[in-house]
Amino acid sequence: MSTNRIEKQVLLHAPLERVWRAITDSEQFGRWFGVALDGPFAVGVRSTGKIVPTTVDPEIAKLQKPHEGKPFEVWVEKLEPVHTFAYRWHPFAVETGVDYSSESRTLVQFELTESPAGTLLTISETGFDELPAARRANAFAAHDGGWASQTSLIRKFLGA
Repeated sequence: MSTNRIEKQVLLHAPLERVWRAITDSEQFGRWFGVALDGPFAVGVRSTGKIVPTTVDPEIAKLQKPHEGKPFEVWVEKLEPVHTFAYRWHPFAVETGVDYSSESRTLVQFELTESPAGTLLTISETGFDELPAARRANAFAAHDGGWASQTSLIRKFLGA
Protein backbone atom coordinates (compact mmCIF):
# COMPACT_ATOMS: atom_id res chain seq x y z
CA MET A 1 0.00 0.00 0.00
CA SER A 2 1.34 3.41 -0.99
CA THR A 3 1.75 6.06 1.69
CA ASN A 4 2.36 8.74 -0.95
CA ARG A 5 -1.00 8.64 -2.77
CA ILE A 6 -4.65 8.55 -1.75
CA GLU A 7 -7.29 7.89 -4.38
CA LYS A 8 -11.06 7.79 -3.94
CA GLN A 9 -13.73 7.33 -6.58
CA VAL A 10 -17.44 7.96 -6.50
CA LEU A 11 -20.05 7.52 -9.20
CA LEU A 12 -22.38 10.50 -9.05
CA HIS A 13 -25.77 10.25 -10.71
CA ALA A 14 -25.53 13.81 -11.98
CA PRO A 15 -24.54 15.40 -15.29
CA LEU A 16 -20.87 16.19 -15.87
CA GLU A 17 -21.46 19.96 -15.97
CA ARG A 18 -23.33 19.89 -12.64
CA VAL A 19 -20.49 17.99 -10.92
CA TRP A 20 -17.95 20.37 -12.48
CA ARG A 21 -19.75 23.38 -10.95
CA ALA A 22 -19.92 21.65 -7.56
CA ILE A 23 -16.14 21.25 -7.45
CA THR A 24 -15.00 24.44 -9.16
CA ASP A 25 -17.51 27.09 -8.06
CA SER A 26 -15.94 28.21 -4.78
CA GLU A 27 -19.31 28.85 -3.10
CA GLN A 28 -20.69 25.42 -3.98
CA PHE A 29 -17.39 23.75 -3.12
CA GLY A 30 -17.42 25.44 0.27
CA ARG A 31 -20.92 24.25 1.16
CA TRP A 32 -20.19 20.57 0.72
CA PHE A 33 -16.48 20.60 1.56
CA GLY A 34 -16.75 22.68 4.73
CA VAL A 35 -14.96 25.95 3.99
CA ALA A 36 -15.91 29.58 3.45
CA LEU A 37 -13.70 30.90 0.65
CA ASP A 38 -12.90 34.56 0.07
CA GLY A 39 -13.30 34.42 -3.70
CA PRO A 40 -13.43 32.26 -6.84
CA PHE A 41 -10.88 29.66 -7.87
CA ALA A 42 -8.43 30.77 -10.57
CA VAL A 43 -5.30 29.12 -11.97
CA GLY A 44 -2.11 30.50 -10.43
CA VAL A 45 -3.99 32.15 -7.59
CA ARG A 46 -3.89 31.35 -3.89
CA SER A 47 -7.46 30.85 -2.65
CA THR A 48 -8.01 31.59 1.02
CA GLY A 49 -10.79 31.21 3.52
CA LYS A 50 -11.76 29.65 6.82
CA ILE A 51 -12.82 26.15 7.77
CA VAL A 52 -16.55 25.95 8.56
CA PRO A 53 -18.65 22.85 9.16
CA THR A 54 -20.29 21.44 6.04
CA THR A 55 -23.95 22.25 5.53
CA VAL A 56 -24.61 18.86 3.93
CA ASP A 57 -24.22 16.31 6.74
CA PRO A 58 -24.64 17.03 10.46
CA GLU A 59 -22.47 14.11 11.58
CA ILE A 60 -19.51 15.15 9.44
CA ALA A 61 -20.12 18.78 10.46
CA LYS A 62 -19.56 17.70 14.10
CA LEU A 63 -16.17 16.24 13.13
CA GLN A 64 -15.22 19.50 11.37
CA LYS A 65 -16.42 21.74 14.23
CA PRO A 66 -13.14 21.62 16.25
CA HIS A 67 -11.35 23.15 13.25
CA GLU A 68 -13.92 25.89 12.62
CA GLY A 69 -12.35 29.28 11.94
CA LYS A 70 -8.90 27.91 11.13
CA PRO A 71 -7.32 29.21 7.93
CA PHE A 72 -7.81 27.36 4.67
CA GLU A 73 -5.64 28.02 1.64
CA VAL A 74 -5.01 26.29 -1.64
CA TRP A 75 -2.90 27.19 -4.67
CA VAL A 76 -4.88 26.41 -7.82
CA GLU A 77 -2.79 24.69 -10.48
CA LYS A 78 -5.27 23.46 -13.06
CA LEU A 79 -8.81 24.18 -14.23
CA GLU A 80 -9.49 22.20 -17.41
CA PRO A 81 -13.26 22.36 -18.00
CA VAL A 82 -15.04 19.92 -17.53
CA HIS A 83 -12.35 17.41 -16.76
CA THR A 84 -9.67 18.37 -14.20
CA PHE A 85 -9.40 20.69 -11.21
CA ALA A 86 -6.17 20.58 -9.20
CA TYR A 87 -4.66 22.50 -6.32
CA ARG A 88 -1.81 22.24 -3.84
CA TRP A 89 -2.11 22.70 -0.10
CA HIS A 90 -0.48 21.93 3.20
CA PRO A 91 -2.28 18.75 4.32
CA PHE A 92 -3.69 18.46 7.82
CA ALA A 93 -2.32 21.92 8.65
CA VAL A 94 -4.62 22.45 11.63
CA GLU A 95 -2.28 22.95 14.59
CA THR A 96 -2.65 26.47 15.97
CA GLY A 97 0.62 28.40 16.01
CA VAL A 98 2.49 26.07 13.63
CA ASP A 99 4.07 27.58 10.54
CA TYR A 100 3.69 25.14 7.65
CA SER A 101 5.07 27.49 4.98
CA SER A 102 8.43 25.73 4.65
CA GLU A 103 6.82 22.32 4.06
CA SER A 104 6.08 20.77 0.70
CA ARG A 105 2.47 20.86 -0.44
CA THR A 106 0.52 17.85 -1.62
CA LEU A 107 -1.34 17.90 -4.93
CA VAL A 108 -5.09 17.32 -4.88
CA GLN A 109 -6.71 16.49 -8.19
CA PHE A 110 -10.38 16.08 -9.09
CA GLU A 111 -10.91 14.26 -12.39
CA LEU A 112 -14.30 13.84 -14.02
CA THR A 113 -15.27 11.14 -16.49
CA GLU A 114 -18.69 10.95 -18.09
CA SER A 115 -20.38 7.57 -17.82
CA PRO A 116 -23.79 6.19 -18.84
CA ALA A 117 -24.91 6.35 -15.19
CA GLY A 118 -23.66 9.92 -14.57
CA THR A 119 -20.20 11.19 -13.70
CA LEU A 120 -17.29 9.29 -12.23
CA LEU A 121 -15.32 11.55 -9.88
CA THR A 122 -11.79 10.49 -9.00
CA ILE A 123 -10.10 12.43 -6.20
CA SER A 124 -6.40 11.86 -5.68
CA GLU A 125 -3.87 13.44 -3.35
CA THR A 126 -0.15 12.84 -3.82
CA GLY A 127 3.08 14.01 -2.25
CA PHE A 128 2.84 12.77 1.33
CA ASP A 129 6.34 11.30 1.17
CA GLU A 130 7.69 14.87 0.91
CA LEU A 131 6.20 15.89 4.27
CA PRO A 132 8.30 15.96 7.45
CA ALA A 133 8.48 12.46 8.92
CA ALA A 134 6.90 13.62 12.18
CA ARG A 135 3.70 14.68 10.36
CA ARG A 136 3.54 12.29 7.45
CA ALA A 137 1.61 9.34 8.92
CA ASN A 138 -0.96 11.51 10.71
CA ALA A 139 -1.56 13.67 7.63
CA PHE A 140 -1.95 10.60 5.41
CA ALA A 141 -4.37 8.88 7.81
CA ALA A 142 -6.44 12.04 8.35
CA HIS A 143 -6.72 12.68 4.62
CA ASP A 144 -7.46 9.07 3.72
CA GLY A 145 -10.50 9.20 6.00
CA GLY A 146 -11.25 12.78 5.05
CA TRP A 147 -11.49 12.07 1.33
CA ALA A 148 -13.81 9.14 2.04
CA SER A 149 -16.06 11.59 3.90
CA GLN A 150 -15.80 14.17 1.11
CA THR A 151 -17.01 11.68 -1.50
CA SER A 152 -20.08 11.14 0.69
CA LEU A 153 -20.57 14.89 1.09
CA ILE A 154 -20.47 15.69 -2.62
CA ARG A 155 -22.91 12.86 -3.29
CA LYS A 156 -25.31 14.30 -0.72
CA PHE A 157 -24.80 17.85 -1.98
CA LEU A 158 -25.71 16.79 -5.51
CA GLY A 159 -28.49 14.48 -4.40
CA ALA A 160 -26.71 11.90 -6.49
